[in-house]
Amino acid sequence: MSTDIQTIRKLAHLARLEFDQTKEQEMLQDLNKILDWMEKLRELDTSAVEPLLHMSEEVNVLRPDEPKIIITHEEGLKNAPRKDSDYFRVPKVLD
Repeated sequence: MSTDIQTIRKLAHLARLEFDQTKEQEMLQDLNKILDWMEKLRELDTSAVEPLLHMSEEVNVLRPDEPKIIITHEEGLKNAPRKDSDYFRVPKVLD
């Protein structure tokens, strides 16, 4: 299976890309290489292969969510550029 220059131009138009003639030829060669590789993959018998759902066999490898205090309230406010008693002062966003 191979493509022609018109297909490259149509794909470039759909993707809103612009190529000069040299780049068009490069893209044509690259696309044909990809399509040839896909044809080789189609020759493989994959009827006995299970569909891949995840990239690894590990399931739920997240740590348990355990609440704990890492820094105190005062330590959190210590480096704030502006603060108002127990809160950060930030510029007004909405009118």
